[in-house]
Amino acid sequence: MAEQLGLLEDARDQPLAVRMRPRTLDEFVGQQHILGTGKPLRRSIEQDRLGSIILWGPPGTGKTTLALLIARQTKAHFARLSAVTDGVPDLRKVIDEAKKRKRAGQRTVLLVDEVHRWSKAQQDALLPYVEDGTIVLVGATTENPYFDVISALRSRLRIFKLEALDDDDLRSVVRRAATEERGLGGEATLTPEAEDHLVAISSGDARIALTALEAAAASSDTITAELIQEVTQRRQVRYDKLGDDHYQTVSAFIKSMRGSDADAAVFYLAKMLAAGEDPRFIARRIVILASEDIGNADPQALVVAAAAFTTVERIGMPEAGLTLAQAVTYCATAPKSNRSAEALWRAQAKIEEGANTEVPLHLRNASFREAKGLGYGQGYQYAHDFADAKVEQRHLPDGVEGPFYEPSDRGFEREIAVRQSAHSPLSVSPTRR
Repeated sequence: MAEQLGLLEDARDQPLAVRMRPRTLDEFVGQQHILGTGKPLRRSIEQDRLGSIILWGPPGTGKTTLALLIARQTKAHFARLSAVTDGVPDLRKVIDEAKKRKRAGQRTVLLVDEVHRWSKAQQDALLPYVEDGTIVLVGATTENPYFDVISALRSRLRIFKLEALDDDDLRSVVRRAATEERGLGGEATLTPEAEDHLVAISSGDARIALTALEAAAASSDTITAELIQEVTQRRQVRYDKLGDDHYQTVSAFIKSMRGSDADAAVFYLAKMLAAGEDPRFIARRIVILASEDIGNADPQALVVAAAAFTTVERIGMPEAGLTLAQAVTYCATAPKSNRSAEALWRAQAKIEEGANTEVPLHLRNASFREAKGLGYGQGYQYAHDFADAKVEQRHLPDGVEGPFYEPSDRGFEREIAVRQSAHSPLSVSPTRR
């Protein structure tokens, strides 16, 4: 229990964020959707019926603290491993100790920080001890466990999603830290503007707020917004380029452009740039959207997107951010059509279903000596010999029927629909919007 108590008790030589860890569930700030009165996780802890769990959420939301509180509430031994620095040999030592304590009637709560970083083999090593109750596993992860934790382990755990703290929760944390004896004890004055700025820059992360508060208090007894800005330099944006928030932000970015919301698209662009995302990655996503979601409704969108990609590669940041913003706002406000993409998807599906892919004889290249004898090119009609360079002849393989491309009536694709209807008797006029 020594590690558990040391992390929860007031020790003046510890960082403020550690000293201010909640000592009871009632002191825990935020996460009321899982820890509020009567909620399943809280009931399980209070009734000492908690099994192994995964706590999934962004940094600074209380995953480690909650594991410590679980051990304290249930009077269990607390052990901690880091999936970044510890491996199976370290796990074996914990398991050996846990077996001894189990025989003596005491359970062991094992916190594995960043559990998603363990390999499949390392995660497999946990299975028998989770299953037989040797340990109560609390896996802490900032990444989506449905992607990064093996299914065999997930099936033996309950997963709880922790959310970034809202502004009111952060204010509560900051005020307690400034006034309580184990915090700053009221020795420093925090101005309302400084409190507002702390909340604004912390992105729902209590650790960021407390670290900034402690740094400011070390510089002055009066903590102002300007002092907070000085010690933090720049707002911390929660964004892991290889992690879940990366994918969620990119998803929101694409969906905002697709949904013609230029303001939201630019906001997510700004977030990615502030977090240091590779601008070439952003540019690639814009190019893909220009073809997939705008298509022939505004063919110029692909030109703009491709030009932005080239500009990003040639001039770099920060200037390329302006070009990305231009491309994003253009694509967001452009008329939308995914009909060209749908045409490809329909054709691909037809091929997967077993459609004939043999090129008709009259379309085959007849440039070699034996071609005529094989019937290659016979009966082919050269389009430019006909009015408007349009000819009625079959181009699809035998047995394959369209239509695959059905233009919408949006933007330039309206003109394409008219052309197709007027000149291609094998095409179908658009019926969908």
